[in-house]
Amino acid sequence: MIERIRSLVPVLAACVAAVAAAPVDPPRADDSVRFAVIGDSGTGSSRQYELGERLAAARGVFPFTFVLMLGDNIYGSDRARDFQKKFELPYKPLLDGDVPFYASLGNHDDPNQRLYKPFNMDGHRYYTFSRGPVTFFALDTTYMDRAQLDWLERELSGSHARWKVAYGHHPMYSSGGRHGSEVDLRTLVEPLFVKYGVDLVLAGHEHFYERLRPQQNIYYFTSGAAGKLRRGDIRRGSLTAAGFDQDLSFMLMEIAGDELHFQVVSRTGEIVDRGTLERPPDPPKPSE
Repeated sequence: MIERIRSLVPVLAACVAAVAAAPVDPPRADDSVRFAVIGDSGTGSSRQYELGERLAAARGVFPFTFVLMLGDNIYGSDRARDFQKKFELPYKPLLDGDVPFYASLGNHDDPNQRLYKPFNMDGHRYYTFSRGPVTFFALDTTYMDRAQLDWLERELSGSHARWKVAYGHHPMYSSGGRHGSEVDLRTLVEPLFVKYGVDLVLAGHEHFYERLRPQQNIYYFTSGAAGKLRRGDIRRGSLTAAGFDQDLSFMLMEIAGDELHFQVVSRTGEIVDRGTLERPPDPPKPSE
């Protein structure tokens, strides 16, 4: 009988692990735009490496083709060995698989990171790129000056993309107890988002995951826990649709037609949030 119980231990352990690590959903469509999202990642800690392993494993089920970085990419010193320890090694399987990373700058990042080729910023603090029907607008929310605002309006007004996705470091809406909503940034930028039909906004800075209730027909997400965690910092209220502040996490997103599918994966493999959102309606066209 004892031997029988012993033989069942590995089976029971596997069952427990399977429950704790809910499976990642595969893509919904063959021609979709699939990407991962990480924020506040560059610590070089063992937990960052563990999350990096989980991210690489998720790609085996959900083959995303690029990764968005929401700032604070390299904490502390940023010598060559720091880029290796805090970026190249944690994400080595993805880099070896030619998965590009598209970075935005955070308040802990040296602006010279824009020159680091694997961040694909091409020397710019803010920039755009497109994948199929989606255009991405990478912002430098730490230095939102007039030149950047003018650039953003030109890019948005001239874009005919079906989906417009903006991303940067500071969240314009947040339930975080440590930081909260960046109201000054919102005052500057959100009118342009509303006027030109931005559909999705991604931010880091807060060391947790939060999905906000839509604001003015725009979806807002915070994903700032790929390397640092501020446990218990979400102050749930009218803004929060879902949140997770108990462990590190990353996001997986898929845009297929007029649908946005998302799932949020913790360091231990738990799916802490998932869902499907319809593309918001286009803003009314200005009268002639």
